[in-house]
Amino acid sequence: MQETAVDSRPDQRVRGWWPDVVLLAGFALLTVALARGHLLALDLRVADWVSAHRPPPLYWTLRVFNYLGQGGQVLMPVAIVLAGLAAWRLRSVRPLLLFAGAFVLTYVTIGPLKIWLDRAAPAFPGPDRAILFNPAASGKDAMSYPSGHVANALAWYFVITVLLGVVLARPLPRRAHLALRVAPPVIVFVTTTYLAFHWITDSVAGLLLGLILARLLARVPWNLEPRSIPRRASRA
Repeated sequence: MQETAVDSRPDQRVRGWWPDVVLLAGFALLTVALARGHLLALDLRVADWVSAHRPPPLYWTLRVFNYLGQGGQVLMPVAIVLAGLAAWRLRSVRPLLLFAGAFVLTYVTIGPLKIWLDRAAPAFPGPDRAILFNPAASGKDAMSYPSGHVANALAWYFVITVLLGVVLARPLPRRAHLALRVAPPVIVFVTTTYLAFHWITDSVAGLLLGLILARLLARVPWNLEPRSIPRRASRA
């Protein structure tokens, strides 16, 4: 008879919209506050402090860890490889649809928000470097809010944990699952702020946005649970 892998982990699909509404409201309130000039002093104090307390060895160590949130160079290549392996294992395109869904969702949210809100990074040498809608900043200099690294980490590590479960044909242990979903975003939040790649409010905004994106991805019934993978038939 045919046996299937047993998935002992509870269903990961999220239910209820109140957390999403709270996260979206938090992102909107933070954005409005910054647009009206609030919290800019906090951003400047944090950026000035980390710049004065960042020895070179620590800088390069944290810069390596910051790649945990690099979407185009790290997370998407890892995810597409896992999606390909999962698609081969399932004999289905569903894992590739998960990758495509995450790519589209992050592409139509993070980038357009950065362009629209037009905020310079802490290293910007021009005037009013902390404000939103900065007329003196342009191009890559005006792509700081929200932090794409933090938002990407939250969205893509959700995808990676799901795909790993498919590739391994069993759910990840709870501790490994939690560590993979929590540790990289926390590390990226700390490093991207400490390295002054982003203002601290950029990182907070990326955290709020990334949680929304991860929850949206988790709502879709991708049907990729490890228990759906058939094992070789065995005789009773």
